[in-house]
Amino acid sequence: MTPAGAGLPIAWGIPFAGMLLSIAVLPLAAPRLWHHHHGKIALGWALAFLLPCAALFGPAAAGGALVHALLAEYLPFIILLTALFTAAGGIHVRGNLHGSPALNTALLATGAVLASVMGTTGAAMLLIRPLIRANRNRRHVVHVVVFFIFIVGNAGGSLTPLGDPPLFLGFLKGVDFSWTARHLLPATLFLVGALLALFFVIDGHWYRQEGVPPPDPTPDTPRLGIDGAINLLPLAVVVALVLMSGTWKPGVAFDVFGAELALPALLRDAGLLAVIAVSLAITPRAVREANQFSWAPMQEVAKLFIGIFLTMVPVLAMLQAGEAGAFAAVTRAVTGADGQPLPWAYFWASGALSAFLDNAPTYLVFFKLAGGDAQELMGARAATLAAVSAGSVFMGAVTYIGNAPNFMIKAIAEERGILMPGFFGYMAWSGAILLPLFAVMTFIWFR
Repeated sequence: MTPAGAGLPIAWGIPFAGMLLSIAVLPLAAPRLWHHHHGKIALGWALAFLLPCAALFGPAAAGGALVHALLAEYLPFIILLTALFTAAGGIHVRGNLHGSPALNTALLATGAVLASVMGTTGAAMLLIRPLIRANRNRRHVVHVVVFFIFIVGNAGGSLTPLGDPPLFLGFLKGVDFSWTARHLLPATLFLVGALLALFFVIDGHWYRQEGVPPPDPTPDTPRLGIDGAINLLPLAVVVALVLMSGTWKPGVAFDVFGAELALPALLRDAGLLAVIAVSLAITPRAVREANQFSWAPMQEVAKLFIGIFLTMVPVLAMLQAGEAGAFAAVTRAVTGADGQPLPWAYFWASGALSAFLDNAPTYLVFFKLAGGDAQELMGARAATLAAVSAGSVFMGAVTYIGNAPNFMIKAIAEERGILMPGFFGYMAWSGAILLPLFAVMTFIWFR
């Protein structure tokens, strides 16, 4: 945006803070207002940034920030999510699944593996519905969804650029496709393994407390199977399109009102729109009805993230200004007295900001702060790159807004009648379970 982040006082972060507080407080303090008008509230906070920007720096500056945020960041983000949401929503896992601790743990483990193959969003949208259906006779199910967010929506996507947007951005910047798997596999296995073990204990406790759930009066077809499996093809096309946009470099780009749009990205987004249309056309209506598929979760994410993407523009600009910006203390905190990066500080700083900002641009900020040269970061500064990668992916689970699948999973669960914790209630879960594990990981891998 214009001016550079170095010229912005910290007050420009107020719209973003207001957006976060609205998400955190209004669903509890004014649920009817929030339910019916959250899109308008998000738009209001976006205008709280854009209008002063236009008044102080000119309409061209505000228009440039708006166009860049919409065309270069928001639309590619929301189109990809919609494609994964649509294709995965056309796959129905049938069978009379019984939500025992063993089955629930197995589904979470399966999701963790799939997350690095089809992305955290794809894996989450594929498995959240059968997981909820398997536990429909359980009284205590909130912890099942919370651990699903931890494991499938976040930690499982840490091994490939397909898994989570920050790693894909690293791939675009020159990080080898297999680099994260080689360097983050031990930490990922520890985190996912510890979370699965904790979940099994907690779920087993509530399962025993509840006793044996009553038999389902309307069981599904007993034989386990998949309806709408043809949608695995659109999911594969999504993966192929994402890889194409990262590996094909024709050097062709178009300037659209100041936003530079590369040809591979445009072709990817056009292909993803085609995937959405094809998935809707080839999926029998009965399959989506069996999944209780609706657009409400996707609409909520789209409305809220437009506010988040726009209000975080000045915040990211101030972070990118480094020592010259309002957040210079962050730059100093991740650098030792000898001028060398501190991996543990990069892990916690990139993670803490990823929990509240979108984790993809946050990853880029710290990638550049650590030097920005992929070859050097994969070599002499591998510990720093691993810390940034792990912090950006793992700590996206700390809040609902840390990673897009978090909100989508929450919305689907609430649509099914599960009373999910509010913003701070969820953070109580993540603080109690995740932060101690992150502390252990710091001492083992990121010192």
